Amino acid sequence: MSSFTDTGVSPLPSTTTEVSSPEPAPPVESNVEYVDTIQVGLDDGYAFTKLVLPNGRLLAVPSRARIGQAGVTWIEADKQRIFEYLTEGTIYSVGSVDGDSTRFAGYPISGLHRCIVQHTLQQAKLAGRVVHVVSGLPVSEFYFSDGQPRSGAVRQKRDTLQIAVEPVSSGSMFDRRRSPVNVAFHEVIPEALAAWYDQVIEVNAGEASLNTKQVEMPIAVVDIGGRTTDYVVVENQGILHRSSGSLNRGMLDVHSQVSQAIQKQFNLESVPEQRVAEAVQHGMVRLHGREHDVSGVVTEARLELVTQLHAETRRQLGLGAELDTIIFVGGGSAALADDIADWFPNQQIAEYPAFANARGMLKYLQYVCEEPESPHAH
Repeated sequence: MSSFTDTGVSPLPSTTTEVSSPEPAPPVESNVEYVDTIQVGLDDGYAFTKLVLPNGRLLAVPSRARIGQAGVTWIEADKQRIFEYLTEGTIYSVGSVDGDSTRFAGYPISGLHRCIVQHTLQQAKLAGRVVHVVSGLPVSEFYFSDGQPRSGAVRQKRDTLQIAVEPVSSGSMFDRRRSPVNVAFHEVIPEALAAWYDQVIEVNAGEASLNTKQVEMPIAVVDIGGRTTDYVVVENQGILHRSSGSLNRGMLDVHSQVSQAIQKQFNLESVPEQRVAEAVQHGMVRLHGREHDVSGVVTEARLELVTQLHAETRRQLGLGAELDTIIFVGGGSAALADDIADWFPNQQIAEYPAFANARGMLKYLQYVCEEPESPHAH
């Protein structure tokens, strides 16, 4: 497989290769005809788990799960919203649940994470299939401060998806047996760097090629995620570590602040995470059968996060005068688009920014990474 150089960027080939032509599309709704082994770009974030398939399909699933059985009997099969999975002897419920927090350092190698990833692959109608996956780690979890890779952490993340996860039969009024998705190959790259691959590898009419001008130019990627915000500056295929790193702030900080404010205002011990997410998105929360306006609380929490992000972005990138382009990606860039719109004259928000990393991970898998031959291939 391709390995990262000391600068952190796997060398890009100069030739072109045939790949499936991506096309913007809604979330996967039905099975699609595939070859035996399916390539998947997987951005397994703390707030949402996103994947991109070779036919351009996009899917985002909330990273929401908890330890234990669902405790729900589903009367109609197509109404099931919580699914159970077994890994290393523990059952997890994934879906429309009040999930356990994903905001802990070991999440990327936890059973909670594995079951959320398996569930996302199941939602993509890949049950029983063999997949090759590229996922990521935040920049500060992939590299030491001197730019050397954290080989142990990367290896742990790479190995975790190859630990068995079995879908569990609901045992309710109907039996929906599901076959697991088998992750036969898994590579890990820095998350924001994946968006750089998405930027410099172009696909037209089914043919992928390098944008040689952009490969040489200094490009910064700002990836505003759920738990972290990542910064990567790449020039001539080398990561400039003095301007790269991570800030442990993201959209989940807005959720946390809004949740605390709602608890105080309405004298509640807790607020379900799904209810908080709706409040952040719409500025309204439904409690005791009534809608309540919490838009002021949401605005205050957003402003606090934006102020922190702006200060860190200036610290990492300065005024951006020496950079050719500054690209904002991640779900936070979509949610905060109006707030970050004028930070730099040479900035842009990526198309479908929440999926930029997953697109880049898929391109890395298709164009850069050396996959093993699948024993299931014809």
